[in-house]
Amino acid sequence: MQKKPWPLDTRTISNLIVVLIGILFYFVLYRFDVMRDKISMVTGVLSPFIIGFAIAYLLNTPTTFFEEKVYCDHKHSRTLAIVTVYLLAAAVLAILLNLILPQVWSSAVELVNNMSTYMRGLDAFVQELIIRFNLEGDSINEMLTAYQNFVQSLTSIAIEKVSAALPQILNLGVAVGSGVISALTAFIASIYMLSGKNRLVPQLKKLIYAAIPKKKASWFLGVCGQANRIFVGFINGKLIDSAIIGVLCFVLNLILQIPYNTLIAVIIGVTNVIPFFGPIIGAVPCIMILIIVDPWAALRFAVLVLALQQFDGNILGPKILGDSTGLSAIWVLVSIVVCGGLFGFPGMLLGVPTFAVLYALVREWVNHRLEKKGIDGNGEPLPGRNPGGGEAEDA
Repeated sequence: MQKKPWPLDTRTISNLIVVLIGILFYFVLYRFDVMRDKISMVTGVLSPFIIGFAIAYLLNTPTTFFEEKVYCDHKHSRTLAIVTVYLLAAAVLAILLNLILPQVWSSAVELVNNMSTYMRGLDAFVQELIIRFNLEGDSINEMLTAYQNFVQSLTSIAIEKVSAALPQILNLGVAVGSGVISALTAFIASIYMLSGKNRLVPQLKKLIYAAIPKKKASWFLGVCGQANRIFVGFINGKLIDSAIIGVLCFVLNLILQIPYNTLIAVIIGVTNVIPFFGPIIGAVPCIMILIIVDPWAALRFAVLVLALQQFDGNILGPKILGDSTGLSAIWVLVSIVVCGGLFGFPGMLLGVPTFAVLYALVREWVNHRLEKKGIDGNGEPLPGRNPGGGEAEDA
């Protein structure tokens, strides 16, 4: 019996896919809140595996290093590398929990408890400046009062939030148990992903080659490899860069006698992960705190942050990150603003490498189209080519 031909040809399927993509784009554009809620629900269910993938992705580089450089002659090199990396990660986490976090917590508690004393000191400092330099006292006092009210409001809100959250945290045993289970699931999933990487990646490649034509599959895998290089280079480099800046900020805080040096160094180090705006985001709350505690220390810290930002942007950052993204400053700014506005902190962190991948794809498409037309970026014919893509005829 003769087989009936497939009723849809390739062109019809292509047009149908374009229509479906247009409908999906319309739905995302005009129902973004609904779409975001649905995505949040799905990611909430899959969060242990997403976190596990993130852990495995971050630890894959050191695991590969230990596997290929340290345990290369051992039979179970992959297993030993995974155990070593997780032991090192546990040691770093223990240092953070035992040395840094208690100091940060005690500094925050001390800051809140002494807020009224710091406010009186700030008021006395401003009054002394008014008398010494014969300044207009009324306007400055109004600004000082507004600033004090603003800081006191923020402090009250923070205290209320913490006070309201503590009973809920203490009473919700089920939530704590669920969090522990999710953490264990993420931890176990990350181990399985790292240990099964050598089997999982070939399986995915086999699936891709089986599902789509070979040429498109090779192109897609090339794009994935390029995206992986950009993300690994950017994320690992940014984490190392931020850790160095945080430690350097702590040491300089000790030298310059900046109050709450550990708390401020942690804020600067964490926010430095965000490209471009990171130093500003971290410096503003720190300066606001230091203005209340010690205005002269706030001035010293402002100069310190400016120097750190210049050192990081012009010396340390380029040395560590290199040209991992290939983006100019304007596109970095655009990616941070757009992705940060849509997805918050994760968007600000991952927007730059994501935009770098899209930028590379667009650049590849533009160059391919120009080469096919036989012209360069200025519309001039390429050497040995006629506009339109044909080879120049021999004279």
